Amino acid sequence: MSLFNYAVSKGIMFVPGPLVGIFARKYIAGNTLDDAVQVTRKLNAQGIKSTIDVLGEFISSKAEAAWFKNQALEVLKTIHRTGIDANLSIKPTQMGLSLDPDLAYANIEELVAYAKSIKNFVRIDMEDISCTSQTINFYNRLRQAYAPHVGTVLQSYLRRTLKDINSLNSAPMNIRLCKGIYNEPREHAFKHPEVVNKNFVLALERLFEHKAYVGIATHHPVLIFEAMRLIDKYGLKPSEYEFQMLLGVDEQLRQIITAQGHNLRIYVPFGSAWLPYAKRRLKENPDIARNALRQMLGLGTGS
Repeated sequence: MSLFNYAVSKGIMFVPGPLVGIFARKYIAGNTLDDAVQVTRKLNAQGIKSTIDVLGEFISSKAEAAWFKNQALEVLKTIHRTGIDANLSIKPTQMGLSLDPDLAYANIEELVAYAKSIKNFVRIDMEDISCTSQTINFYNRLRQAYAPHVGTVLQSYLRRTLKDINSLNSAPMNIRLCKGIYNEPREHAFKHPEVVNKNFVLALERLFEHKAYVGIATHHPVLIFEAMRLIDKYGLKPSEYEFQMLLGVDEQLRQIITAQGHNLRIYVPFGSAWLPYAKRRLKENPDIARNALRQMLGLGTGS
């Protein structure tokens, strides 16, 4: 790790919000749903789908849960009205998980039921380890009635992920597989990057063995190579999986992926509660800050 990357990863949580915003603005659609729609239209014009997310998490009141549920419903209604190629991502703690799990489940089921009525899809995002079991439980319950219209996320840095895949194998699965971004204790998470990557490949193959539809969420060139190797090994059609990437990250790579005939979906977050998300992303990938700084200085991205 370079000295610059080390400094960013260790110090980003202490950097003032306005400065973080300078580095992160490329990776967030904006403050409003209209911003997310405009970004999605541009992606669609390039043959790329999106998943739209209202930023915010770990709320403190049921009124906030109702607000986030209504915002998420508006995202689904707007997608349906405008005809953009997008779906919805939500966080269980937005819906009240840490306050009242029953309330959170009811809110999420309302969203998934509406998505089913308009032939769309809701991705239940994975948050930190305190939410993992409950999130998987929610997904397992919902897919019994809404299987094609709901999915969740598994993280390859968690030691439990292969067991979770096996436990979900009783019905069709729609899983976004990512490495994971929260700082979890060692007893729950692998800490060595190479081990996390190896577990990503193991988990992806296990999912393909179980005939899951997988959103392969990575920008790592080795993991993308391994994913394409497994796609070829299992003879999968482009309709049976997709690649997923973050907004603003490695735009050349996304062009390479789509040019090879693979489906690609970009995560398009919006909203005023962008700071925690931005800090986690910069901590995970300090190259975002490096590239933004180079652009500010007129030096290009260096990629």
